[in-house]
Amino acid sequence: MTHPRALLFDVFGTVVDWRSSVAREIERIAEQMGFAVNGHDFATAWRKRYQPAMAKIREGNRGFVPLDILHMENLRDVLAEFSIDCLSETEIDDLNHVWHRLDAWGDAVGGVNRLKSRHIVATCSNGNIALMVNLARHTGLNWDMVLGGEVAQAYKPEREAYLRSAAFLGLKPEECCMVAAHNEDLAAARSFGLQTAYVERRNEYVASGGEPRPASQDWEWVASDFIDLAAKMGC
Repeated sequence: MTHPRALLFDVFGTVVDWRSSVAREIERIAEQMGFAVNGHDFATAWRKRYQPAMAKIREGNRGFVPLDILHMENLRDVLAEFSIDCLSETEIDDLNHVWHRLDAWGDAVGGVNRLKSRHIVATCSNGNIALMVNLARHTGLNWDMVLGGEVAQAYKPEREAYLRSAAFLGLKPEECCMVAAHNEDLAAARSFGLQTAYVERRNEYVASGGEPRPASQDWEWVASDFIDLAAKMGC
């Protein structure tokens, strides 16, 4: 196995804690405006619409649009589902931008910096460019490049999302390693020739009562967090 030249990172759930961040934001708004909501239930309901919204684009039933637009459409549905009708358009837009200010997992910034000492580090996320840039500035993540859905004009797990990200770096797929906490993301990346690194993020699911999702295949690297991954990669 050739050591990868670039690490391509999934972001939501792998690098940042979307569930707790979204839950905290909607609960803060609820307290200010005097309504009751379970933040984790709200966050889960919003996230559940993520894949179906992108599926319409993957299947050719809709042209490519940035994730911010899909998030907004899904948010309006979730607000209706939870009978929240007291937010202004400005407040709804600000809530939609919570995805631009999610908190990173505690090891993420230090781990990415260690990994960057030996590798190109870039996003390979379905998040759009503005979202990824704002998220990096909010968390202090120091990417070499923002790649993924909007750059490739394709949403993972479509092959173009992975292969075009590698190509933008001037690299072959096998010179890149996909880093993710989600087995399905890694399985797709592996099928298109990328190396794979699984990083466990138990709290993405367990914190809201879900089951942990351990590594399901013999990925090239399996790590408990980014610091562990950096050590195993010799960084």
